[in-house]
Amino acid sequence: MVAIRLLPENDTTNGWSAVLPPRASKPRLAETVVADWAIIGAGYAGLAAARRLAEHRPGDRIVILEAGTAGEGAQGRNAGFAIDLPHNVTSSMAELDETARYKRLYRAAIDHLDGVIKAHDIDCDWAQDGRYHAAVSEGAVQSVLKPLVAELDRSAEDHRWVDRQTLADEIGTDYYAAAVFTPGGYLVNPAALSRGLADSLPDNVTLYETTPVVRFEPGAPSRLVTPEGEVKARQVVIAVNGFADRFGYFRHRLLSFAAHASLTRPLTDAEIAKLQGKARWGLTPANAFAGITMRRTADNRILVRQNVSFRPGLRADDAERSRVAVDHKRLFDQRFPGLSDVTIAHTWTGYICLSRNGAPGFGEVAPGVWASVCQNAVGMTKGTIGGLLLADKAVGVKNPLIADIEAVSGPAWIPPRPALDIGVRTRFAFELWRSRAEA
Repeated sequence: MVAIRLLPENDTTNGWSAVLPPRASKPRLAETVVADWAIIGAGYAGLAAARRLAEHRPGDRIVILEAGTAGEGAQGRNAGFAIDLPHNVTSSMAELDETARYKRLYRAAIDHLDGVIKAHDIDCDWAQDGRYHAAVSEGAVQSVLKPLVAELDRSAEDHRWVDRQTLADEIGTDYYAAAVFTPGGYLVNPAALSRGLADSLPDNVTLYETTPVVRFEPGAPSRLVTPEGEVKARQVVIAVNGFADRFGYFRHRLLSFAAHASLTRPLTDAEIAKLQGKARWGLTPANAFAGITMRRTADNRILVRQNVSFRPGLRADDAERSRVAVDHKRLFDQRFPGLSDVTIAHTWTGYICLSRNGAPGFGEVAPGVWASVCQNAVGMTKGTIGGLLLADKAVGVKNPLIADIEAVSGPAWIPPRPALDIGVRTRFAFELWRSRAEA
């Protein structure tokens, strides 16, 4: 038996949700339920697993227990990129070594999401806008962009080199030395997508919101206790990302970080004319810890995502977000000095789970207990494909992509705290220092 003492706690300032109409959440669990499958977490992995399990086992009863509400967890707080190619978060280019595997996994996830969005007419600004992967310094051009181009050339992937002036013409800032544009990725409002996925589940899936699991007793059946009810299930899927170690799995293998994002107010017609360039675009930095992720959204706001910090306690407060908002305004002004009157409207915190070796946690972790966690900051595609393939594996459906995800799975061991804190913060400080020119 495991008591879950640390529960998700999210702020109420998520800009992606703030620009959407209100949504009525699903009821919380207030009774004892017997199910074939219990899924913990309604993020991308949990929702994908539920949908695929329902397809494979239409006669089974499937329940999802979500501690918060759809779109308000980490799944609705990211930058809204569905990435289709290997992607470096830090200065490590390790994913390029597994280009073929990652492409197959990412594109299968995008195909799935595209199909669900179209089938259920989910209004979430889903569009194949592609992505700029940009570098500020010549050092990052050589160490990140040039190897990326070499791999894209080798694998015959469509891409375009974008110099400083061309990038300025296309997105409105000459801050970057160069970028590589790839057309296959999608941009989306992640909160709207998450809501739509949650509200279009198959009939044999029941989602309970504001229903955290506070006690977990694995067995035959497993017992999941919530504040007002419980679920007894033959099979359990853990899809809670950085909270997985609280359930007793992947201990000393998961690293939790806070990432802050801001949305500006909508640009005026005069500001849009001054900005020029594409009406929608997305840019990821050569180093996501040091640089900033940016987007121009469908409603003419600018997203700034930066200020990543090690946060094993999975908590941030309003005072921190206020400081971040000031810093995001500074970063915005550096890149768009002609738009100094544009203000920050929303600033929020989301949590990402990383492993030391960039690998996810995937598979059966105990008899009748399955897990798909740790998406290493590419949650929309990695989480989605992880949930789909976990469902396939759990019911014995052969899928060649299972071999791909298992080949890159297995989070590496990390030392316990407080040695962990010292090591991570030292390594993180070095990463920021080494890539300081990308800020």
